[in-house]
Amino acid sequence: MLTRKQHELLLFINERMRETGIPPSFDEMKDALDLRSKSGIHRLITALEERGFIRRLPNRARALEIIRLPDSVTPGLASSRGRRFEPNVIEGSLGRVRPAADNSDEPQTAAIPVMGRIAAGTPISAIQNHSHTISVPVELLSGGEHFALEVRGDSMIEAGILDGDTVLLRKTPSADSGDIVVALVDDEEATLKRLRRKGASIALEAANPAYETRIFGPDRVKVQGKLIGLIRRY
Repeated sequence: MLTRKQHELLLFINERMRETGIPPSFDEMKDALDLRSKSGIHRLITALEERGFIRRLPNRARALEIIRLPDSVTPGLASSRGRRFEPNVIEGSLGRVRPAADNSDEPQTAAIPVMGRIAAGTPISAIQNHSHTISVPVELLSGGEHFALEVRGDSMIEAGILDGDTVLLRKTPSADSGDIVVALVDDEEATLKRLRRKGASIALEAANPAYETRIFGPDRVKVQGKLIGLIRRY
């Protein structure tokens, strides 16, 4: 049996992973549970692991895997907040999705274009043209167009994004402060970073202390897409 805090943390991790494909950071867990320090989160994580609800993956930052949910929670619906699940299906070839009709026989995967490589480190040349496609579970997709990029570099490892991962993004020209985005700098360099708004400036923040935060004027940075999921091959 879980304590109230253990139950809250497990559902929070599950909801965040369903929304973004990435486990929350310890700071995000601490704030969500209104705890004073991260040591309390460490104890809760250890307790959940000992009880067989989660597993920590070795040698990977923020790498958590949910093994099971409490019996009182319907698997896959912990973050639905009472809404009926409506799967999405691809419309055309550009990663656009729409709600499926009830009892539809449409496949439950969608073909998403991979638009080359993105730097999680020093910015590289702007995003390339469509190179190939990947099949993605439609549960990861929301309304709008989607695309994927292959990650090169280690500047986002503390956000759980590793060299060689494939990131799934929803195409959008805007993002909130704190979102992980694909940003185009000076119309020449593309990079994957966490966006922070600092007054009239925009900061592109790494998730690795070895990399410095870069700050630009708002006219120099264009958001190309917002991170919604992550694909990793072992």
